[in-house]
Amino acid sequence: MNDKTMTFSVNEDKEKELKNTLKIIYEALTQKGYNPISQIVGYILSEDPTYITTYNNARNLIRHIDRDELLNVLVSSYLNS
Repeated sequence: MNDKTMTFSVNEDKEKELKNTLKIIYEALTQKGYNPISQIVGYILSEDPTYITTYNNARNLIRHIDRDELLNVLVSSYLNS
């Protein structure tokens, strides 16, 4: 039995792009009157794109974000702040 821990990393450029995209999505949700944190969390947990508004192309943008990469960046950011 091989019991190795999986590692996951996101390069710095990819992380910047992901953060910028997430900010656009956050702003679109805010402008449409949604609670952006709740909506993004709902999307992350369910992968249901209807949590994200189509306003400013936000729904299409979030579909291009890998959820594993997003979670990696979010957890890293939270723990490093």
